[in-house]
Amino acid sequence: MNAAIRFLNDLRRIGGASRDLNAVFDERLTFGERLADRVAAVGGSWGFIIGFGLFLAAWAVLNTVVLAAHAFDPFPFIFLNLMLSMLAALQAPIIMMSQNRQAAKDRLEARLDYETNLRAEAQIEELHAKIDSLHADIARLVEVRAPR
Repeated sequence: MNAAIRFLNDLRRIGGASRDLNAVFDERLTFGERLADRVAAVGGSWGFIIGFGLFLAAWAVLNTVVLAAHAFDPFPFIFLNLMLSMLAALQAPIIMMSQNRQAAKDRLEARLDYETNLRAEAQIEELHAKIDSLHADIARLVEVRAPR
């Protein structure tokens, strides 16, 4: 949410939406926010899931078949479970930070869309009034010039 507030203040200072709003929003991100987005992008990809699945399979094969009697983490893989728990404990809040920032960006985008729609509606109403005025002027001219 702080990124959205900073963005709105900076947008007011630069004088409007003449630039790409996503680019301006992304320029204002802190290092932590960019890192959270990157972790979420990598952690939520099929490449990560497949790679991590291969790592887990390799860990199990190494500790049960290859090293058998001298395994550094024998079957129930307690050390692996500890590492996975620590990874989940760190990765979950980072992904949530990224999701919160994306939600703030989505809310900002929705607000800007709403404001754009309001401006467009006001301009359409103004054009409608002008057309009505022109129509009335033409009707008066036709009435004045019409032969009787």
